[in-house]
Amino acid sequence: LMQAAKSLFTYPRYWAECYGTAPFLPMSRREMDELGWDSCDIIIISGDAYVDHPSFGMAVIGRLLESQGFRVGIIAQPDWHNANDFQKLGKPNLFFAVSAGNMDSMINRYTADLKIRHDDAYTPNNEGGKRPDRAVLVYTQRCRQAYKDVPVLIGGIEASLRRIAHYDYWSNKVRRSVLMDAKADLLVYGNAERAVVEVAHRVAAGQTMKDIRDVRGTACLLHELPGDWEVKDSTRIDQPGKVDPLYNPYQWEQTNEALEAPCAKGDGGDSPADAQVVHIRPAAGSKKQFVSLPSYEKVSKDPVLYAHTSRVLHLETNPSNARTLVQKHGDRYLWMNPPPVPLSTEELDDVFELPFQRVPHPAYGDARIPAYEMIRFSVNIMRGCFGGCSFCSITEHEGRVIQSRSEDSILREVEKIRDMTPGFTGTISDLGGPTANMYMLNCVSEEIHQNCRRLSCVFPTICKNLVTDHSPTTRLYRRARELPGIKRIMIASGLRYDLAVLDPEYVKELVSHHVGGYLKIAPEHTESAPLSKMMKPGMGTYDQFKDMFDRFSKEAGKEQYLIPYFIAAHPGTRDEDMLSLAFWLKNNGFRADQVQNFYPSPMAMATTMYHTEKDPIHRVNYKTEKVFIPKGEKQRRLHKAFLRYHDPDNWPLLREALKNMGKAHLIGYGKKHLVPPTQPANHPTAKLNSADNKTGRRKAKPGGTRAKAGRGKILTQHTGLPPRSGTAAAKGKARKGTKTKTTK
Repeated sequence: LMQAAKSLFTYPRYWAECYGTAPFLPMSRREMDELGWDSCDIIIISGDAYVDHPSFGMAVIGRLLESQGFRVGIIAQPDWHNANDFQKLGKPNLFFAVSAGNMDSMINRYTADLKIRHDDAYTPNNEGGKRPDRAVLVYTQRCRQAYKDVPVLIGGIEASLRRIAHYDYWSNKVRRSVLMDAKADLLVYGNAERAVVEVAHRVAAGQTMKDIRDVRGTACLLHELPGDWEVKDSTRIDQPGKVDPLYNPYQWEQTNEALEAPCAKGDGGDSPADAQVVHIRPAAGSKKQFVSLPSYEKVSKDPVLYAHTSRVLHLETNPSNARTLVQKHGDRYLWMNPPPVPLSTEELDDVFELPFQRVPHPAYGDARIPAYEMIRFSVNIMRGCFGGCSFCSITEHEGRVIQSRSEDSILREVEKIRDMTPGFTGTISDLGGPTANMYMLNCVSEEIHQNCRRLSCVFPTICKNLVTDHSPTTRLYRRARELPGIKRIMIASGLRYDLAVLDPEYVKELVSHHVGGYLKIAPEHTESAPLSKMMKPGMGTYDQFKDMFDRFSKEAGKEQYLIPYFIAAHPGTRDEDMLSLAFWLKNNGFRADQVQNFYPSPMAMATTMYHTEKDPIHRVNYKTEKVFIPKGEKQRRLHKAFLRYHDPDNWPLLREALKNMGKAHLIGYGKKHLVPPTQPANHPTAKLNSADNKTGRRKAKPGGTRAKAGRGKILTQHTGLPPRSGTAAAKGKARKGTKTKTTK
């Protein structure tokens, strides 16, 4: 069972606390001299520009370590071509802490179609190319070259999502754990405050980082396994068996309390909810236990074993009952401790109220950092996501347990934005997090939660043990908009509408006061086959939410529109599914501005499907039916084209596909047709259809068919990534030409 961890702020402070709090964590020797430092205790290496704001991981970790008494320096976006930049702050007394930044460096650099991006929202002036591919590996190597005897700790999103053997979309192969390739001393995964603080104090006390192997939320490499642990073999293609009590690494808090309440089962026979229920019945004196995963060598060659490993990994993510996982890599063992104990509300408040300046480091001058521009007037109110969407990596990184800040702490941050942030005009751009409306939503019972092994609290149905009362969020919104100097509180984070419809009062509050004309939600698809692989609800819930949204907007006297996002080429999606989605878009008057193909990010369950053609949401074996995977440039282009059925550039591809599908009757000029048979007269490809153009038929218009009156208005980009500068999602409004005129 998960035991209470030592509080973040109860460690004895390191002796260097006498130097006090730095205005900004130093990025140069000159700043260190001004602070009176002769050296840094810890140096953070990051692929992002340094913004001293709680939405940026390096700032959070840096300020937290500073609060523990350590002198922390930052080397942001160093020149990685040699070790010179890695030496500019001198040799750290304790260790280097390496992160690729707030995004995986490969996702940051390449599109879903493997084309190079030429911008980077986390870099001054949006300049691309300021971080290397596989930044964690490169930065760690340069740290070793700079000071070969200094320990290196790796963490952040890139290390977190590559902590075990994983399919790598960019090389199209299974790669080893990043810890093996980087040759770092220790890896921290997830929200790493607890692990980083404990590791820092233990290293400061004289312990060797390579000898630290019992901290939750960390992974290390061993040459041999401990003999006093029981091995749970998972190499059979079957679900893990009975869960035994867990060894508690926090010895000062150890208890042995038996639990009786079982976790409620979901509806249906072999549903994911049913398959994941395991009753925990601790027995006195039981052994410490780890789960032995198939080795890197096996999962790299056997797709079924890879899918099985992915399933086991995701079943072992509840901090209350997860066990240590071990995966052999060659002659060494990757030892991955259970996930970190979530922060309490009080701890989370303290972390977010560290002395952040809330602006970029002065070294950047007037340079614009788009990622900062997006969040400088926003407040993060919670962490985690229990949605478990298979294509999303939030759950793998932050976990399923919702960690919420107190209302008072959030309101104090709103006041800081009002009083400290340059350019503030009275509008808070967002009160949110990974999901806008999961604030304070957790299991109704801690005992039930400790027994639960579901992959999602809301799929295939919403768990009856999940608290769905949105009144804390509603109360927070109301208190925030009553603060002096605050004109508007907007909600820009994604909304889980299947939860929202269960609390009409919340929807009314949201729609009446916190929507700036458009509200983004993510049905992702309309058809059951891909939705079942995405672990998303059906469109009936979307229709229910839209009815409530329209009704409350009308009551408030506002003209407001939903912006639904969709993913093309997701595992389980056939051409016929995209055709049905295209007609849904047309019938509802939506014209997509930009669309996104499925992006196989490391460790996501949908990425496992993409690689193995197996579905790890359910049990897998060699006889399990294959999942259809839309692969290849042409098919992925076709699926994107269905989402932009109105674009003449896509009509030739769609006409060819419809004929191949036996759907040529859908080519024409009527309301029941998807695309016209000819290109517009002024289109570059019009000459290809010159014979058709001479028939005297009414020519197709570049804009496609007119949307039905009173229906949806706009569809914008969905990337699964932070919106880029200039996109409709980033600006909160439609691009020119994407809004459909409506008559009433």
